[in-house]
Amino acid sequence: MGFADLRHLAYPWDTLTDVRATARAHPDGLVDLSIGTPVDPTPAVVREALAAASDAPGYPLTHGTPALREAVAAWFARRRGVPDVDPQAVLPTVGSKELVGLLPSLLRLGPGDVVVHPAVAYPTYDVGARLAGATPLPADDVADWAGRGDVRLVWVNSPSNPTGAVAGVERLRAIVEAAREVGAVVVGDECYAELGWDEPWAPLETGGPSRVPSLLDPRVTGGSHEGLLVAYSLSKQSNLAGYRAAFVAGDPALVADLLATRKHLGMIVPAPVQAATTAALRDDAHVVAQRETYARRRAALLPALEKAGYAVDASEAGLYLWVRPAGAGDGASSRELARRFAAHGILVGPGEFYGAAGEGHVRVALTAPDDAIAAAVSRITSP
Repeated sequence: MGFADLRHLAYPWDTLTDVRATARAHPDGLVDLSIGTPVDPTPAVVREALAAASDAPGYPLTHGTPALREAVAAWFARRRGVPDVDPQAVLPTVGSKELVGLLPSLLRLGPGDVVVHPAVAYPTYDVGARLAGATPLPADDVADWAGRGDVRLVWVNSPSNPTGAVAGVERLRAIVEAAREVGAVVVGDECYAELGWDEPWAPLETGGPSRVPSLLDPRVTGGSHEGLLVAYSLSKQSNLAGYRAAFVAGDPALVADLLATRKHLGMIVPAPVQAATTAALRDDAHVVAQRETYARRRAALLPALEKAGYAVDASEAGLYLWVRPAGAGDGASSRELARRFAAHGILVGPGEFYGAAGEGHVRVALTAPDDAIAAAVSRITSP
């Protein structure tokens, strides 16, 4: 497998043409709860930092400015309970998706190497493995790959996209220990970490730090970041999807290797975006406000789905609700469920997009304006 195979691999969302057309035909218009694109304004503190740095005639630093890397390390300590991130072991990335897709290649994986990812998962983990010529292995149970010498990379996605499930400290520690036994790299994709909703993941107080454990948490790592990386994006917490603002941090040796390769390839975050990222990481107020916005939308949408005869599985964190029919024996495919929502003018993501184990579910995003969420609630609950 390799790049040639990807030319004929349809992008999942491009296969929803008929479902989208049905939803658009609704007399009151389309409510898009599918992809999860942020819709709220980019915070003023971030836009001001971008504008102030807009005079940028020279090449930016691939490694990121010292201020950005120090802001990341301080953010880990303040918001994620990780006090020991070395600013030298931080690297800005052009959004997190490019890192997810390219990391197996950047780590020089290839034929004969195995990349483990969750059974229900963001499809780019699979695509990235195949792009490198490696073999993707969907697996949730550590026992399914522990002891295998061909496992070279293990992806952890917590909170999960699409399910919203959270991996606790014990599970993370078990993954790390098994990976270290076979010399595999573990990467935590933690882009939704600020959005824990249910106990024990919700903040203890409004504005408090995330209680979703990080892969770099000392309780997980045993005091060493060796073989561990965490990817994080500001797209969701700060409405910066259009900025492509993200970073990876962890093992200094791995980050140094990635840095050297990215220098050769010219994979550099623009200087104004680096400044904006720094400002966003230093300001918690806008993150707290955005979290409250999503909490309000979730509080409206979740009970409406349950009232309409759906069950919401996991979904204790993140930006999505993982939805299936509540009635036993319904048996609807995820594509059929998407069509049911489309009949109400609501576009959602079929669970099949996230692997065979996602069949029978749909992913419903919270990223729509309040009036659109209200419209969805009304349509779902109307007879």
